[in-house]
This record gives sequence, structure tokens and C-alpha cells, in this order.
Amino acid sequence: MAYLIKLPSVAADASGGVLHQWLKQEGDRVAVGDALAEIETEKAIVEINAEQAGVLGRIVVQAGPATVPINTVIGVLVADGEDAAAIDRALAEQGGAAVAASAAGAPASAAPAVAAPAGGRSPDRAPAPAVAQQPAGAPSSAAAPAKAASAPIPGGRLFASPLARRLAAQWHVDLLGVTGTGPHGRIVRRDVEAARDRAPAAALPASSTAARPAARRVPHTGMRRAIARRLTESKQHVPHFYLTVDCRMDALLALRAQANHGGAIKLSVNDFIVRAAALALREVPEVNASWHDDDIEFHAGADISVAVATDGGLVTPIVRDADVKPLSAISGEIAELAGRAKVNRLKPEEFTGGSLTVSNLGMYGISQFAAIINPPQAAILAVGAAERRPVVDEDGQLAAATVMTVTLSADHRVVDGAVGARWLAAFRALIENPVRILL
Repeated sequence: MAYLIKLPSVAADASGGVLHQWLKQEGDRVAVGDALAEIETEKAIVEINAEQAGVLGRIVVQAGPATVPINTVIGVLVADGEDAAAIDRALAEQGGAAVAASAAGAPASAAPAVAAPAGGRSPDRAPAPAVAQQPAGAPSSAAAPAKAASAPIPGGRLFASPLARRLAAQWHVDLLGVTGTGPHGRIVRRDVEAARDRAPAAALPASSTAARPAARRVPHTGMRRAIARRLTESKQHVPHFYLTVDCRMDALLALRAQANHGGAIKLSVNDFIVRAAALALREVPEVNASWHDDDIEFHAGADISVAVATDGGLVTPIVRDADVKPLSAISGEIAELAGRAKVNRLKPEEFTGGSLTVSNLGMYGISQFAAIINPPQAAILAVGAAERRPVVDEDGQLAAATVMTVTLSADHRVVDGAVGARWLAAFRALIENPVRILL
């Protein structure tokens, strides 16, 4: 019998998602576990996997920028020999056609018919040609086969992923001149990047009196809305306090140079910082906690979130159990997670939770800053640049040293000032005696 594909819940606090793209097309055979489509959530793109085997008989909700509520019917799988009438009956029984059509912004009758099933049997209803969805008030256009989607249809819909549209707006790329290389000619990120790289540099104005270009407004993405909401709530409801210390870096930099000499894996300063933060949580477990309305949760593992800047905003993938992993494993894991974070390919469990966040802006030349806590975590460490500065040695002599300033932002509901100071002292001791980080 026909099996309804519904939009699953992909995150604990998500009420829906954007259907990023279909990975299967009508008429394609599907095995259990096959990736059917991709959902774009606030901070990641997640695959929907098939729970039943069969043939993708109908795509009910097309990919597009509209948010689709959880449990909306987005497609239908059929068994060999089932026809369009079986799909219609299944949708009618579940009330899915109307719900899905409402989410997609189109009437239920606009859904394309099932493709001819395997085995040679003809469906009761001939397959309807794929028609590009037109904006309101646009002139009608002739129907075009789905495989012709790589070229925009005059007055019709442009087949491009939501990420590609956002990047095109950001980089001033005209999608009408871009040829898609995604499934069925869909324009994807790499196509927009290629078009941007081919575009000539903008000409300078002929004179200082040239007209100033008009201001540009870019709609909020789901990720940007999530960042705005969470950090506003954090600053409004979490009582932040800040502790700052300077760490001498000369010994750590010398040890890093030795470790990287002739080695296949090149460790970064941030790799040492992440492991030092985890080891400091082991020494001062009171900081490894989260605030809840009825209790304080003390975490068993030292899971360090690492702030990664992406085109859409800040993402914090998590290095789990960083206190028991060697630096080489931490280095490889951070690189792999950051790479997938930049293309929205993290799974929700890879950036949800965590003990403490490390936010490093030292590579941008920032000497010192204070970061906003990422709830439900109780602390975040802001890391500045390692700089040569004058210092006074223990014997009172003036000397030059490489110094890094770090600032701990802590939730005073969970972490008292003395506790935060003990954690920061433990962290500094590890950084200034880096052999302990290797143990």
C-alpha cells in the first residue's frame, strides 16, 4: 500500500524546516535507508532517510524557501503496481494532501501525478507534466519537462537551493545567468561560487559625484533568526560576569613547534586551548554544569564546543570527551566538524549540548573580548591573540614574552566568582605548563 513520507522532527526545539532539495525524483526506486530529501533547519541541513522500500510515486511538497511544519506529508512511496488512485486514497485517508498543499502554498490538485511504476503497468491517470510554480500576477507559461529545470522559465520559478539564493544575493550574482549542476539542473552553492569567481571586478565610479548605490536588504535566514533569539535571551536572562587573565605562551609555542616538526598532523594553538579547557573542567567540575529551572545539571563528560564562523552565522560543533582524547584526534575532529559546519552539513546532535564553548578571535588580531554565553552552558571562553608584550619576571626584571589574554564569561546562577577564578587559574596553569596538556 502507499506509504506517506512526512517531515520528521529534526531538532528538539524545531517546529518545522525548509525542504532544501529532493535527492530522489518521481519514479525512482527507493531502498530502506536511502536518502530521500534534505531539510534545512536553523543551523544545519539534515537528510530524510526512507523507512520503507518502494517507488517514489509522488512529490507532494516541492523544494523551496517556505517553512514546512513537522508531520506534513511531503511525498508518497508506492509498491510495484500501485497507481495514482492508490496515492489519492492514501492522501485522502490521512488528510495529507490538503495539509501539504497548504504548507507548499499551492492547491492540492497542483501535485504531480505518480510516474509509471516498475513492471510495465500503466497508471490509471497519465503523468502530468512538471510545471514551474509562478508568482502571483505573472503571465502563464508553457509547461516544461522537469529535466529542463536548469534553464529559468520566463515568468516562472527559478530552480535554486535556498542557500544558493542567499549567496547570490550576498555576492550580487544574477541567477538568470547561472547554469545549475545539482540534481535535475538545480542551482546549488558551487554554481553560485563559480559565477562569482567568473564575474569581473566592479568598475569604479567615474567621479566622486557619482550616485551612491541604493541600500540592500537581505531577508533573515533561519540560522540568523535563531542566533538573534538565543543570544538576546542569553543577555536578557543570564546574569553574566567576566574574569580575565593573561597567559604566557612561550612554552606552549615551543612545544607546538617541536610536535609539528616533521609530523603529518599539524597542531594549532586552538587544539591545545580546547584540550586545556577540557582538562580544567575535570579539575574544577563545578563549571561543567548547566542551569535548569528546577536544578543544576553537572555533566559527566568534558564536551567542548568550538565556535566556527560560517556564511550564515556562528555554529558551535562539539568535541565530545575532549579531556580523554589526544591532541591529534582533537585536531582532526575540529577540522572535520568545522568543514561540515561551513556547508551546513552538521547533524543536530553534533552542535547541541556541550559543557563549555571556546571562541577564538586571535587569528583576526583581536587582543581581548568578552563573549555571550551559549545556553544552557554556564560559561564561554573568549580567546585573544598571542602577542609579544613587555612583562616583569619574578625577579623583577623587564622582559619580552608572548602573552595571550582570555576572558571567561560565566553564568552567576551556576558559577560563583571564586569557582570561575579557580577554573581560570587551572586553565592558565595548563597553558603555561603545556606538557601537562599532552598527558
